[in-house]
Amino acid sequence: MKRLFAVLAGLVLAVAACGGDGTSESTVAPVLDDYAAATFVAGIDNTYFPFTPGASWSYEGIEDGEVERIEVVVTDDTRVVDGVTTIVVRDTVTLDGELIEDTFDWYAQDSAGNVWYMGEDSREYDNGEVKSTAGSWETGVDGALPGIIMYADPAGHLNVPYRQEFYAGEAEDVGEVVQVGATVAVGGTTYTDVVVIREWNLLEPGVFENKYFAPGIGVILEEVVEGGSGRVELLATSLP
Repeated sequence: MKRLFAVLAGLVLAVAACGGDGTSESTVAPVLDDYAAATFVAGIDNTYFPFTPGASWSYEGIEDGEVERIEVVVTDDTRVVDGVTTIVVRDTVTLDGELIEDTFDWYAQDSAGNVWYMGEDSREYDNGEVKSTAGSWETGVDGALPGIIMYADPAGHLNVPYRQEFYAGEAEDVGEVVQVGATVAVGGTTYTDVVVIREWNLLEPGVFENKYFAPGIGVILEEVVEGGSGRVELLATSLP
C-alpha cells in the first residue's frame, strides 16, 4: 500500500496551507494508538478515506522511462483479522502493462471514525512469477499490531508522528499530519481542504513521502520529498 514510487517529477503542483513543512524525521517516538481500547463498526466512511465497496482509483507515474499504473479497488470482500471484520482493498501495480505488485490490504474503522490498517497480503512479481512476499503481515500474528491510517480528526493530530503499522523488522511505517486545509492542483483539477500526511519507513531511514488526501476522494497525489524523487498522480476515480 505504501510503496514509494520512483517516478519523474515536473507535473504541476500548487499548495497553500497551514502546518509544518520540514522534511527531517521527528526525534519524537511515534505513537502506537491503543488498539485494545478501540471498538469497530461496519464499513468505512471517513471523508479522507472513503472505502466504499465498488470504489476505485487509478494513478500514474513514470519509472525508468516506463509508465507505471496503480489501480486501487475496494472489493465486496471482508476478512476477519484478529476478531475484527475488515474491508478488503486490492492494490495492483503495473509497469508498461506488466504486473509487478499485487496486494490485498485490510482496513477497519472504529466507532470514533479513525481508520485502522490491519494488515496486508503483498506479492511482488517478475516475469509473471512471485518473487517476494516481504512486507506481508497480519494483526495478532507473530506480535504484529495495527496502526492508524487516517484519523477522524487529522487537525487534532498535527505534527505528532504515529504508527501506521507495526510488525517488527517487516512493516514499520510511520505517518505525521503536516498540513490541513491545503489547496492542491493535480491534473488540472483544484482540490480544497486537503490533508497532507508525511510518511516514512523506520526500516528505510532518510526517505520521506507526502500523501495528499482530498475530502470525499482520498489520495490524489504522492510525492517523495526527501531521499529520492518520485511522483504519482490521480488519473481517475469511480466512487459509488
